[in-house]
Amino acid sequence: MKQDFGRWIDGAIHRNVARPCRLRAVVRRAIDASAQGGIMRKILVSALLAAAALYANCALALDSGSTPVVVTPLASRTTTASGQPITLPQKNVQVLVSTYDIAVGATLPVHRHPFPRYAYVEAGTLKVTNVESGNSNTYKTGDFIIEMIGQWHQATNIGDGPVKLLVIDQVEEGAKNTELRQ
Repeated sequence: MKQDFGRWIDGAIHRNVARPCRLRAVVRRAIDASAQGGIMRKILVSALLAAAALYANCALALDSGSTPVVVTPLASRTTTASGQPITLPQKNVQVLVSTYDIAVGATLPVHRHPFPRYAYVEAGTLKVTNVESGNSNTYKTGDFIIEMIGQWHQATNIGDGPVKLLVIDQVEEGAKNTELRQ
């Protein structure tokens, strides 16, 4: 009996994470099961109700229709690719969003960024080399890049197809975020 009840709880939680509109049915079943006896069962049912309500509320916040919303975290970092702390512009921040298409074998000129630049690799393989330290990082499809700030570097498409990047810059309003080395 305990194993059946445990499977029911696991199933109820799983079903209600994906379908919060069924919360009422789970609550009714939990109340019925609780009424069938035992202090441990009542404690377990209370925990189930709390978990179901919590998960359902989270799901409802992201799911306003019948189609579930899936959020997949891609990155969470506090430093750049070279280990620097990420520092934001101090006045009138402007966000610039652009795409880059880098041909097979192409190498970008040596450059640096005075402000934060982030890139998501939509396709391809890119090798970024810090020309000051000689350190390199290779990024592939699905990787997220937090570029180094104020350090000279260059990038080369080392894959067998074009590199496609979604690039986001945070600059002081009106400023450019790429300086080429002379």
